[in-house]
Amino acid sequence: MSEPSLPSALWKQMSADHRLQAAEAFWQDPNGANEQGEALATIATRLKFRPKSVIGLPVARKAQYLVALPFVSELVAARLLVAYHIIHQRPMMAAFLDHLGITHEDGLIEDEEVTPPGDPKLAAAAKALAASFPAEDVALYLSTLTWQDPDAWGSLADMPESRIPART
Repeated sequence: MSEPSLPSALWKQMSADHRLQAAEAFWQDPNGANEQGEALATIATRLKFRPKSVIGLPVARKAQYLVALPFVSELVAARLLVAYHIIHQRPMMAAFLDHLGITHEDGLIEDEEVTPPGDPKLAAAAKALAASFPAEDVALYLSTLTWQDPDAWGSLADMPESRIPART
C-alpha cells in the first residue's frame, strides 16, 4: 500500500481556483476555530500586521492571503481540504458513499462504526466516480480519504483514480 500524501502536499497540488475555494470555505467553517487562529497568526506575521487587523478583513481577502502563503501547517491544510469537500464536493461524496452502500446524510457518513469496504468495492466506486466527475476532483477526494483514515481507505492510494493529474 502506498503512503498517503500529507494534507499540505495535497493542498499544494490543488489548482489555484480550488485552493481559493478551499480558503473561502475554511474561513466560513464553524468547526475550524483553532486552525483559523493559527492561519490568522501566520498571515499577520507574514504581512507584519496586528492579528486584530487580519481578523477584521473580509473573507475574500483573508482567503487570498491564505492562498498566497508559501507554506501551511498540516493542521491548517487538513482543515482546508475538509472544508473544501464539505462545501464544494458534497454531490461527489454522496455518490461515492452510494456506490459503496454506506448510509450517509448528504455525503457525510452517519454511523460512527462503518465496516471498511473491500478493495473490489472501493475500486468499483472509484471507477464510477472517475466516470462522473473531473479527474482532479476525484483524485483529491480519494487522497483526502486515504490520509484521514488509512485503515479504512488506504487501498485507494494504489488506485489510478487517486493520482492527481499533472497540470499543463
